[in-house]
Amino acid sequence: MVWKHKPAELWQLRGEHNEVGKRYCRRRAYERDEVIRKFYQVYAPSIRQTMFTELEGREERQEFQSFLKILNKTVDRRKGQTLLAESYPFTLSWSHYLILMRIKNDDERRFYEIEATKQQWSFRLLQRQYGSSLYERLALSRDKEGVMRLAQEGVILEKPDDMLKNPFVLEFSGLAEDTSYSETRLERALLGKLSQFLLELGTGFLYETRQKRFTFDEEHFRLDLIFYNRLLACYVLFDLKIGKLKHQDLGQMQMYVNYFDRYVKTERENPTVGILLCKEKSDSIVELTLPENANIFATEYSLYLPDKALLQRKLAEWIEEFEQVHGSTQSEDIEGGQP
Repeated sequence: MVWKHKPAELWQLRGEHNEVGKRYCRRRAYERDEVIRKFYQVYAPSIRQTMFTELEGREERQEFQSFLKILNKTVDRRKGQTLLAESYPFTLSWSHYLILMRIKNDDERRFYEIEATKQQWSFRLLQRQYGSSLYERLALSRDKEGVMRLAQEGVILEKPDDMLKNPFVLEFSGLAEDTSYSETRLERALLGKLSQFLLELGTGFLYETRQKRFTFDEEHFRLDLIFYNRLLACYVLFDLKIGKLKHQDLGQMQMYVNYFDRYVKTERENPTVGILLCKEKSDSIVELTLPENANIFATEYSLYLPDKALLQRKLAEWIEEFEQVHGSTQSEDIEGGQP
């Protein structure tokens, strides 16, 4: 059934004794209270305890009813909002929290809240980032300390590998996995959705040009995409590979990086970074081909939103592997988000 009237109007359809209107409004009030209850259950541990000092020793239901009273009582509405704001920095809209409070993992929820605040994500943008499993993709490309910092500080760009995700999600390109496409078509699709591509790349990226031409000994080379990251103060070169990554691809990127370091970047800028976006790669080939501390990285991309459960399992396996190598105490720090 689709109601054609607002809840307040239903009370006037057949007078105050209209049972349909009463049941509808009671249901809406119940649904509202359930949402607020969920919000309270998620964020109560983060809210300053002094807000509920007078409730010590009481049951959770009584405490929750007092919380509702603070939020809903008209006389104390301004006072209640002040108390809540002082207790926890709720900086996002209610629509944002409707998404956040449904995230079960505390570290993951805190990460999205921090990033949504810092990057001023809209409600739909938060939906996209959560749907693309941004937290898991970033966590899988970081070490123990990096995973813990995601939950505590969000994304902090301090070194080149902080830019990496595993994988990069390019579902906005409009290309399908089961269709044939060229590297040129992929490049055009990304540039056609440049704002979404910049969003996926992360903070601080500026687009410079495409198909940069290099000539060595009368032989011509072209680099797919050139960006600049203002936070790291360095050029970031992208080469697109629609197939499996080869060691020759890594060598070619090394040549591009060397060229920029020698002839393009200034003394004040940091060394150039090269990133190969490929459909498939072998970590062993990458490690054997590149020297240690190289500013070249290979990471996979996906043309569809990843399976969140699959990425969560991969992250759990990574934590288990870390536990076996480094001991259970440090692993518990990662999973629980404790420093």
